[in-house]
Amino acid sequence: MLVFWLGVVAWYVWQRQGNIYWLTLGDTDDNLRLAQVRALLAGQGWYDLRQYRLDPALGGLDIHWSRIVDLPIAGLILLLKPLLGTALAEKWACGLAPLLPLGLTMTGLCLTVRRLVAPQAWLLALVILMGCTSTMLMYAPLRIDHHGWQLACLALTVAGLADRARARGGVTVGLSSALSLSIGLELLPYCAMAGAIIALRWVWDAGDARRMQVYGLSLAGGTALGFALFASNANQALRCDALTPVWLSVMVAAGTLLFALSLLRLENRWVRLALAAVAGGAIVAGFVLLFPQCLGRPEQVSDELARTWLSRVREAKPIYEHSFKTGFPIAVLPIIGVLGALLATWRARRSEAAVAWAAIALFTAFAGAMLLWQIRAGPAAQLLGVPGATVLAWLVVPWFLARSSMLVRVFGSVLAFLLVTGLFAGLVLPFLPSDKAKGKPGPDRVGQANAACARMTSLRPLDAIPKAVMFTHVDMGPRLIVVTHHDAIAGPYHRNGQAILDVHHAFTGPASGFRAIAARHKAQYLLVCPNLSETTVYRARNPNGFYGQLHRGQVPSWLEPVALPAKSPFRLWRIRYDLPDVPVSAPKAPPRR
Repeated sequence: MLVFWLGVVAWYVWQRQGNIYWLTLGDTDDNLRLAQVRALLAGQGWYDLRQYRLDPALGGLDIHWSRIVDLPIAGLILLLKPLLGTALAEKWACGLAPLLPLGLTMTGLCLTVRRLVAPQAWLLALVILMGCTSTMLMYAPLRIDHHGWQLACLALTVAGLADRARARGGVTVGLSSALSLSIGLELLPYCAMAGAIIALRWVWDAGDARRMQVYGLSLAGGTALGFALFASNANQALRCDALTPVWLSVMVAAGTLLFALSLLRLENRWVRLALAAVAGGAIVAGFVLLFPQCLGRPEQVSDELARTWLSRVREAKPIYEHSFKTGFPIAVLPIIGVLGALLATWRARRSEAAVAWAAIALFTAFAGAMLLWQIRAGPAAQLLGVPGATVLAWLVVPWFLARSSMLVRVFGSVLAFLLVTGLFAGLVLPFLPSDKAKGKPGPDRVGQANAACARMTSLRPLDAIPKAVMFTHVDMGPRLIVVTHHDAIAGPYHRNGQAILDVHHAFTGPASGFRAIAARHKAQYLLVCPNLSETTVYRARNPNGFYGQLHRGQVPSWLEPVALPAKSPFRLWRIRYDLPDVPVSAPKAPPRR
């Protein structure tokens, strides 16, 4: 497995070396993660996770993450810095860091299939994993956000559920769930499902009490340790979007109750089921009574922000609201995984492995159902489908290979492998209808603008201007502070809803209202990227708003054009607060050199 992992690392590094060199952090969260690591290495406090380069005039933005994922990136930078210098050390740290959780993910999958399928099946599972496009994107070089680490915890959780050594399996599930929750709450439903599965195993078989006992202790102790070591100052409050005292209380209470139940000697299965239901009901009732503020959106954003921004986040929409070409390759493997796990459960119905396979089937079905809530569940759903797909391939392909006909042996085995592993989805994808509507050039311009305005070569010329606060789009903020020395106003982070709304109000409202908002944030320049995807929202909301006027070339007299290189995708103005507010001028473009 280690050799396989090293091969994947070598391939990824060779394939993405250009992106690594140009530090092409394509996601806002990846950019902010690097900014957070830089701040840590520069001396910012361990429990202080505010980003002071976003909205510095109002004290920075509160970020709800933890330091856990910062550690490997910071460690690689410190290791490589004496050899490569700071700039190259950062680039290669960002290139290599996502591949570390990939090794843990492979370990979890290999352990699962060795325990449940066959000792030699681990290689087949890794091959299938390579075809999980949504999952593998989370481990690509420069994908330094926390999703890869949480998927690694999920893979280890499945390995713990498949472990016949009950104490070892329980502690594996408990600690991996605690680590995942300490990183973030994205996989909270999966952690809860894992705990429910362990409780159901105890209900079914009282001999599984040891697994539940150790799980309860490790979950409670692990989350408490994670909170003590990694919860930021801001996460000491009763917030609902991170491991705060809210979820710490829930996990400690749940772990304690499961531990207490495991000590009871109950022979009747129905009595165990009733007590487990009472324990679950007590947790839910306590949560409702003590933390009613968390019964709605965990982000706790205003109605306006939810309506105008959060509800428009593409990855937060259910799979059926996306095109078939987008949803089909994501959904194929989870469906195959459920079928494979159910078949394996039936085949092992008279052995101990049946309970483990039933748990995996339930877990995979749950992950597939999560796609009906948000498509961002795709990477986890694909990952959980791997064990079921592996057992199908392990059973079906040898049947074809044993046939006497050469055509059946060759073509039948290949076709069967492609079908039962879900790899056929990638082959048929080019023949599916395109997402892009024909005859509409807009999406092309948007894609080009998104790429051009994120390039280092586009942003670096801005450093010729003395450091200032740039009033720019929400999605541009994290990239701007990473590549240049300038500060920005906002980033797409829900705890800072007012900053996001201020940017939206400034661009969609009248031109006369822009300067008051910009002055509140002490912005000195206005930086726009025409046709950036975010700007299409501004224009759709109010075509005659401030940004709509800028897009048409109607520039107020109090915006002083700043020259940029001829091929720059940006437009830049200095905001003049000393000039009167007069009607917009005739269409004109800022000079370029």
